Amino acid sequence: MYKGKKVAVVVPAYNEEKFIANTIMTIPRFVDRIYVVDDASTDDTYEIASSMASQNGRLTVIKRPKNEGVGAAIISGHKEALKDKMDVMAIMAGDGEMDPTMLDKVLDPVVEGKANYAKGNRFSTPQHKKGMSAWRIFGSFLLTYLTRIASGYWHIVDPQNGYTSVSREAIERINLDRVEKGFAFENDLLVKLNVCNARVVNVPIPARYRGERSKIRYAHFMATTSWVLFRDLIWRLWVKYVKRNSTKLQER
Repeated sequence: MYKGKKVAVVVPAYNEEKFIANTIMTIPRFVDRIYVVDDASTDDTYEIASSMASQNGRLTVIKRPKNEGVGAAIISGHKEALKDKMDVMAIMAGDGEMDPTMLDKVLDPVVEGKANYAKGNRFSTPQHKKGMSAWRIFGSFLLTYLTRIASGYWHIVDPQNGYTSVSREAIERINLDRVEKGFAFENDLLVKLNVCNARVVNVPIPARYRGERSKIRYAHFMATTSWVLFRDLIWRLWVKYVKRNSTKLQER
């Protein structure tokens, strides 16, 4: 346990045979359960992770039958963690992009009750974004502003940062089957968290790239995510300010 809380780490993985073993081995010992979710990889990611499970009692390996995206893998991991009654769930990508020595920093706001959801922020200092390409930086800044508008969280920065932690209570209030299954997962989740009145905080985290190739096709990703955020904005305004107000008037 970590500070009296049962902590789970969900590791979404797709074709990460070069990185998955090291990712699993470097997850801190205070983590109670590790859920590696293989999103129908075509390489040996699942076999490598499964071979480690027999020697690691806290490791569960899940193989999805069809590749549906990183969001779908994370959702599968969250559902397993809820079944096991974990208190806090963190995300660490299968490619080792999330520095395990920073996990406690990501967990602390949620574990200590200061937030329901904590997310990494690679733009807190110029040094933290070192290693990011100009295209990534531009895209991240653009999506920051679009996500602020859609979610109503005007203080958030770097919404594409997948290094996050969330409380069980917050996840239980969200219909996980309705969250985006692709790379827009983080953006869509923020909108749904706002509707649940969840407290969200940024955590300064340096960028960490170790030779892995991004699976994101940026032009397509920017277009699809922008559409998701536009749709989310309409949905959030309707649910929070029209539907709820209408319900309150009927109750009176």
